[in-house]
Amino acid sequence: MEFDLAFNASYLVAFTMGLFSSMHCIGMCGSIIGTLTLSLSPEIRSKKTRLFPFVLNYNVGRITSYAIAGALAGIIQLILTMPLSHGQGHRLLQLLSAAIMTGAGLYIAGWFPRFAYIEKAGAHIWKKIEPFGRKLIPVKNRTQAYLFGMVWGWLPCGLVYSGLALAATTGDIAKSSLTMLFFGLGTLPAVMGVGIMTGILARLSRMQYFKQIVGLLMIALAFVAAMPWLNPYALTIHLRNH
Repeated sequence: MEFDLAFNASYLVAFTMGLFSSMHCIGMCGSIIGTLTLSLSPEIRSKKTRLFPFVLNYNVGRITSYAIAGALAGIIQLILTMPLSHGQGHRLLQLLSAAIMTGAGLYIAGWFPRFAYIEKAGAHIWKKIEPFGRKLIPVKNRTQAYLFGMVWGWLPCGLVYSGLALAATTGDIAKSSLTMLFFGLGTLPAVMGVGIMTGILARLSRMQYFKQIVGLLMIALAFVAAMPWLNPYALTIHLRNH
C-alpha cells in the first residue's frame, strides 16, 4: 500500500485520544471548573441554563489554547526536521509520537505511573502563565470565562502532550493545529457533562479493568500513529482512488 502523508495523523485518532483521556480530565479540569463555578454569583450557579454558557466559554477558551499549542508544535516540528530529509524527519517524529502515546496508554491503565513526570516539562511555562488565570477570579462575564479557559488550557498535562506529539507528525502547521482542535473536542463530553457525564466517568475511573481497556485502546492508537497506513479512513480513500 502506498504511504499517504495526508493521513499520518488522523483527526479521528486525535478525537478518540481526547475521549480516552476523559478520566484524567475529571481529576484536573473538573477541579478547575469547580473553581470557576464557585467564583460565579449565586444567581448564576443556581440555574444550569445560566451556568452552561460560562462552562461552554471556558471550554472554548481551553480548546483554543490547544489549537494554538498545536500550531506551535507544527512550527517546532518544521524547525527540528530541517537538518534531516523530509522522509527521515517525519518518520522519526511518527515513532516518537507513538512512543509517547504508548506511555500515555500505559499510564491510563495504571502500569506506568512515572509517565506523569512528563508533565514537569511544561511546569516552567505554567508558572509564568498561571498568575494571569488567578487575576480573572472571580469570573464575572463570559469573556472572562473564555480567557480563564485559555489560561488553564496551558496547564501541564501528559495526555495533552501526547496529543501534541501526534499533532507534530502532520508535517503541516494548519493540520497540527486542527489535530489539537479535535483532541480538545474529544475531551468535551467529560468536562462539559457537569453533574451528569462526570459522575458516570468518575465511577468508571475507579474500575481498574475499565482503565486497562482504555489504556490498551490508547496503545492501539499509538500503532496507528506509527503505521498510518493502518488508518481505516486512509485505507478507504486509497481503495476508492484505485
